[in-house]
Amino acid sequence: MITTFDAIDGTTLAYRTVGTGDPLVCLPGGPMRDSAYLGDLGGLGAHRTLVILDPRGTGRSAAPADVSTCRCDRLVDDVEALRGHLGLDRLDLLGHSAGANLALRYLTGHPDRVGRLALATPSIRAVGLEVTAAQRQEVTQARAGEPWFPVAAAALESILAGRAGPAAAQEIAPFLYGRWDTAARVHQAAESGQRNEELARVFSSEGAFDPPATRGVLAAHRGPVLLLAGAVDLAAPPGLVAQFAELSPRAELVVQPGAGHYPWLDDAGAFTATVAAFLAGSDGA
Repeated sequence: MITTFDAIDGTTLAYRTVGTGDPLVCLPGGPMRDSAYLGDLGGLGAHRTLVILDPRGTGRSAAPADVSTCRCDRLVDDVEALRGHLGLDRLDLLGHSAGANLALRYLTGHPDRVGRLALATPSIRAVGLEVTAAQRQEVTQARAGEPWFPVAAAALESILAGRAGPAAAQEIAPFLYGRWDTAARVHQAAESGQRNEELARVFSSEGAFDPPATRGVLAAHRGPVLLLAGAVDLAAPPGLVAQFAELSPRAELVVQPGAGHYPWLDDAGAFTATVAAFLAGSDGA
């Protein structure tokens, strides 16, 4: 079901609901990508009512009059408006990829409004971490036997050296999926029509993140936190996500075997079992 509500600046925003049970607000990545790519998160709606937000300017949400409102820190207001619209005192949040940055910026601004926080194959911009060559090599070398590996590895090398051609982003796409099969190819091919490139640049523009503040709030946060990594995810290698988990005293790190950046596609059962168990856990300290 598609529902709309008004942001504080009057922009009409949309979200879809899937499933039954207590609400789980889901923030897509991209950044600034139509939430359609999340699907039903591998059937997670069997455990929670998924409230899946389309960021402003994507999907069924209207484009704002002021594009600067698409900067990550300013998108916090949209999440807060959604909380008010839903009539909830606190939100359980799931952020995927760049959506994890928004979830963390929301936590930074509204620490008392966050219950359980699940970050799936998260971006690390909000906490100021950087991927190391060793972490990257760990996941790329695990794929060395794949038929697409030589082309993808050469494209990755060209990107890291700053001499990438226009096809490089497409050529490294197999590194983001646990299986480079027909389903993965269809999912990846849809990305260009789902992502608002102009607003994606605004999302991460100057002032979007405040890593010291976010690290401080995350360290003080006493709510449960799940860090879910894909074992072969180039975008968020498990070694990097493990570093991320060390920033929170309540963090639980789970590495999903054989999974890339979209773990619900690689093994829906494993993904939903992990997230559902986390969401059903005790909130006690």
